[in-house]
Amino acid sequence: MHSSNRKNILILSFTLVVVTLGFGLVMPIMPFYMDQLGAGGLELGLLVASYAVMRLIFGPIWGSLSDRVGRKPVMLIGIFGYGVTMVGFGLATQLWMMFVARILSGVLSSATSPTTMAYIGDSTSEEERGGGMGLLGAAAGMGTIFGPALGGLLAEYTLAMPFFVAAGLSLAAMMLIILFLPESLPKGTPSTNAGASTEKIERPLLDPRAWLDAIFSPIGSLLLLAFLATSGMMLFYGVLGLYALNRFGSGTEQVGYIFTVLGLVTVIGQGLIVGPFTKRYGDLPLIKAGFLLSAVSLLGVMMAGSYALLLLAIAFFSLCSAVLIPVITSLTSKQTAMNQGVTMGLNNSFVSLGRIFGPLLGGLVFDFHWGLPFLGGALVMLAGFLASMLIHLQTEQQGPLPSFPGKP
Repeated sequence: MHSSNRKNILILSFTLVVVTLGFGLVMPIMPFYMDQLGAGGLELGLLVASYAVMRLIFGPIWGSLSDRVGRKPVMLIGIFGYGVTMVGFGLATQLWMMFVARILSGVLSSATSPTTMAYIGDSTSEEERGGGMGLLGAAAGMGTIFGPALGGLLAEYTLAMPFFVAAGLSLAAMMLIILFLPESLPKGTPSTNAGASTEKIERPLLDPRAWLDAIFSPIGSLLLLAFLATSGMMLFYGVLGLYALNRFGSGTEQVGYIFTVLGLVTVIGQGLIVGPFTKRYGDLPLIKAGFLLSAVSLLGVMMAGSYALLLLAIAFFSLCSAVLIPVITSLTSKQTAMNQGVTMGLNNSFVSLGRIFGPLLGGLVFDFHWGLPFLGGALVMLAGFLASMLIHLQTEQQGPLPSFPGKP
């Protein structure tokens, strides 16, 4: 990888660390904040869901805008908006203020992820793209690992302190982007992938037909895989702590170890495995293996009979599933006939849809039996494996990825 590309990826990785670190910073204190404001579990659930819904809606809009005005300006809007909304959280004294800050955070910070991924699509070769996406995924994972611990320490001073620290980190990321990150999409340069079809699908920013165009285009099957991979992972993530508590009597420290193992192994997998493995085996074979092994390992998590075996099973699952989203995203970037920005925005939306669907379904079935979220996650991963098998067979017979039939 060229040294300038390496520098740019490091800046983009730091930006994603800041955003995910801020998310992790506030998660341990959010229940206490809500309690101070007289709110309960329903309000907390709605607050968390509102963020994902806004990212689902606005990801493609910001991605499409970045195709028109450039990656850097939209990225700066995302990180600046994120910092402002963190300050809003810290200053909130009523529940409605928390909701306003959370919704605005979803609207504005959703500009960050699609533009960083589109930047990688603009500036890397197809051979290097999987590794670049993996490094971004690893960076996001680092924020998820260290955020909760840091948030808990900072909250000892005041509940508002983690929000203000997150805002300060966003300012540092902004300065790095302004001073050292060049624009990857020079004015007048199309952002479609050179290896894909020359047909370019471009819609108004708020036109919902862009979703239909994407679903029935060659990348529609990959967007489905992104949704299945995220749903399968999130089906049990949301209930994992509750499962450990009910099944093994784990306390907060033991639950913390579970998420630390999950996060560390994910970072290792995405940072060290994705790049070399995609170069050696190719994207689709790695996706198939990731889905199949994730399904098997989820059954292993469900059958773990002790806390130690649970940690081992979760580590194996984390390693198997770590490859899925970066490699699917990389392949989507390579195969798209649309602009990179709107493509990555749509990819981000399907991931966000999985982040909404998975936890809701997992929480619902957990009330019937503690094993159902794991069984459900395994079935979703198996569906992803079968879908990726079908895609692989079709590409071997027909060449490029096929479109879904029945386009309106």
